[in-house]
Amino acid sequence: MKYTWEDSAMTHRIAVYVRDGLLAMELGIVHRLFGQAYSDSGAALYEVITCTDSAGPIRTDSDVRILVERGLDAVAEADTVIVPASDADYEPDVAAVSPLLRVVTNQRLASICTGAFVLATAGLLDGKRATTHWKSASRFEELYPKVLLDPNVLYTEDGNILTAAGEASGIDLCLHMIRQDFGAAVANRVARGTVVPPHRSGGQAQYIDTPVPQTYGTSTAGTQEWALGNLGAPLSVEDLARRQSMSVRTFSRRFMAEVGISPARWIVAQRVQRARELLENTDLTVERIAHDTGFGTATSLRNQLAAELGVSPSAYRATFRVGGRLA
Repeated sequence: MKYTWEDSAMTHRIAVYVRDGLLAMELGIVHRLFGQAYSDSGAALYEVITCTDSAGPIRTDSDVRILVERGLDAVAEADTVIVPASDADYEPDVAAVSPLLRVVTNQRLASICTGAFVLATAGLLDGKRATTHWKSASRFEELYPKVLLDPNVLYTEDGNILTAAGEASGIDLCLHMIRQDFGAAVANRVARGTVVPPHRSGGQAQYIDTPVPQTYGTSTAGTQEWALGNLGAPLSVEDLARRQSMSVRTFSRRFMAEVGISPARWIVAQRVQRARELLENTDLTVERIAHDTGFGTATSLRNQLAAELGVSPSAYRATFRVGGRLA
């Protein structure tokens, strides 16, 4: 719900539901961001309460435990329920439906990272768009085929259910909810106080260190190595097939069998990976990087990065370079 300043005395209650193996950083994110949200008159806009199945000590993913004083009774008082991740989410066996779901009514629900598994296990995400950490995306899709999983975004919102991709994406999600509840001015103040951007461009793809398929000791390995040394030159499947002394059809079939993707797709992936490396590690202009990676023009590179990563070259560089000169 969206409040006005006149309604600011109405504190929005948030219950953070934690489980054994809690990722402590995610609990801190929720308390810190919502805890910094104040009205113009200085009134706290949120009350954040930590709860668990039964009040008591909770193990975290670090060497500390936390003492949780509230049980599930806190959920009944909450306007929003947030489920952070637990290291138990990464175990092979999926836990049974959480007791949390027996007490949730019509509250806004949100998950951070693999906390989405809790909501999905209960069927709450069936037919809904959701996300989770990219490392867990494949397992999530196998377990919950009815969920419309989008592993490329930082967070999703579908009705009254929101999901964030990873720990840091929890910051993006919390700021989004603050913006949704009390407006951009409040969210921006919280962002400045936390020294984070009020909104990040792009999605998870820019943070995934994608291993570009390469094979060694195979019949096309020599051609792959040659192509990597000539990414700035015009490269076609015909060029690679000629280098391999094969017909295009035979080479393409062999390459697909050995590498898993087509030669043309492989070349693009290698060029994108090289462009990422140059954006992160050099001050070369976007035009020069486009030339050196075989994209030809800055426009072509921008279009390709937007398609692959969801961000522009300058935005990508700004994310991964501290103090780097933007091209």
